Amino acid sequence: MTFRTLEDAPHSLGDLAGKTALVRVDFNVPMEDGKVTDDTRLRVALPTIDKLRNAGAKVALLAHFDRPKGQRVPSMSLRPVVDDLERLLGAPVRFADDCVGDEAKAVLADLDAGGVALLENVRFHAGEEKNDPAFAKQLAELGDLYVNDAFSAAHRAHTSTEGLARLLPAFAGESMRRELDALDAALGNPVKPVLGIVGGAKVSTKLDLLQNLVGKLDRLAIGGGMANTFLFAQGIDIGGSLAERDMADTARSIMAEADAKGCEILLPIDVVVATEVTPGAETRTVLAREPIGNEEKILDAGPLTAEKLIKAMALSKTLIWNGPLGVFEVPPFDAATVKAAKAAAEMVRANALIAVAGGGDTVAAMHHAGVVDDMTFVSTAGGAFLEWMEGKPLPGVEALKA
Repeated sequence: MTFRTLEDAPHSLGDLAGKTALVRVDFNVPMEDGKVTDDTRLRVALPTIDKLRNAGAKVALLAHFDRPKGQRVPSMSLRPVVDDLERLLGAPVRFADDCVGDEAKAVLADLDAGGVALLENVRFHAGEEKNDPAFAKQLAELGDLYVNDAFSAAHRAHTSTEGLARLLPAFAGESMRRELDALDAALGNPVKPVLGIVGGAKVSTKLDLLQNLVGKLDRLAIGGGMANTFLFAQGIDIGGSLAERDMADTARSIMAEADAKGCEILLPIDVVVATEVTPGAETRTVLAREPIGNEEKILDAGPLTAEKLIKAMALSKTLIWNGPLGVFEVPPFDAATVKAAKAAAEMVRANALIAVAGGGDTVAAMHHAGVVDDMTFVSTAGGAFLEWMEGKPLPGVEALKA
């Protein structure tokens, strides 16, 4: 995968001093009572902002917040982000009450070289989500170059993620570059053998993902509620466990396709069952092929399965992980996920494994296991990460290709 980065900008545009960079960031941050409660996404944007400021460019930040559906909704304004961004940057940040038109132009005209402005929520305009050419033209009038630093929004063909990139010289920001490099190392051009872990509740929501992965991986471990569906498809008694019993034929066809393509499927060999999903619930561990009661539910992979997975990691050079192995939010059903995550992190620290994890539940699980900083890369981009794993082209990335 080759794409244009900020390293290429001076070569194609010359001196960036005084030029205006329109930078698409992900500032869809959690807020409570008008205050940012988690500034992680602001911090992620800092390397790109600093790089452009140091080159003397004016930085105009484009972002969405929530789903105003093309209407101006005061509670969805980006204005509350300004104070936190100023604190993190250690520099003033101007705010424009609109992302296009005279208001935005006036704010940007008043910026010095190296100055930063945050423009109002792009989704206040209906043209944003429609990828409207007229809206793209209005945005393009504000800048000299476009930088996409929001991989998490790259699966959307919106004006600020795709349309604008077709009108201005377009480059990947530092966060986008890091994400794409990590993903390429995990699945695009990985060091083999490659192990995948896919968990979560439903096979139906990850059908495209599974079908893509069995053609690319050496081994694929399936966990969570999805594993119950696969066990059921093999005629194994799963009691009252969460499963998509109507997907049994699909599960069998995925296993047949994996076999044909030389991908080994790893399913639980033992499981943790309980009658209720409550913290500290009474549990028992049984072999996967042992019958369980109708009122019992499989809620985690067992210790033998965790050990088998760790051995598979040790035989691999690359790991890509999406989805937990059990109901990790409710201990003790977090045991397998935590044990596997800690083992992966240890192998990464020993330079024995490249481990890339991503997706909403996965990020939460890695935080729960305390290994986020030890993995090679943890992507916070839920939908974009999943679609990339499914092998689908991401419009925001396609527009940056060299």
